[in-house]
Amino acid sequence: MSSVPAAADCCIMFHMKHFDLLAHYNKNANELMNKLIISLSDEQWNKQFGGFFTSIHENCAHIYMWDYNWFKRYTALPKFNGFADGFFDRPGYTEMSFSNITEYINKREELDKIIIDFITNITEADLETTLHYINSKGIKTEKRMDGLLIHIFNHQTHHRGMISIYLEMLGINNDYSNVLPYVAKS
Repeated sequence: MSSVPAAADCCIMFHMKHFDLLAHYNKNANELMNKLIISLSDEQWNKQFGGFFTSIHENCAHIYMWDYNWFKRYTALPKFNGFADGFFDRPGYTEMSFSNITEYINKREELDKIIIDFITNITEADLETTLHYINSKGIKTEKRMDGLLIHIFNHQTHHRGMISIYLEMLGINNDYSNVLPYVAKS
């Protein structure tokens, strides 16, 4: 059994080009996924599949809520206070549901634009900023921005993978999660 390395043991240096790639990949993967989701019936949108988040609706709501809460945390940093013209003024979500697919897609598109704008406005120096926050278990925590951004984008990819499986179980072919189109040629 492997253990998680201590932060001091991790030597990966992330750069803005990584986050620019991930933000654009995330936005485009969501757009491609949502082109499939928009055609679902309410029954398919809410069908229970048995995973931790049991439906496509629950997975989409979870990703949205999670992204909202994480980017809201960044507004505590002086540079990002007031970021996104009041979008993050409401309290963080503890649970989330959408009345229909269109509401979800509209909110997802809005948040993805904000994520792109956020990434566009951070610098290499910002990546070393420490974010102090209280996690979902109520524990005071501090982590570097670069590692948290990797965490956020990885989380989105994980849940889009679950949605991909659920779409396949509905008989809907999909291939919206390929990152290769975003990788530069030599």
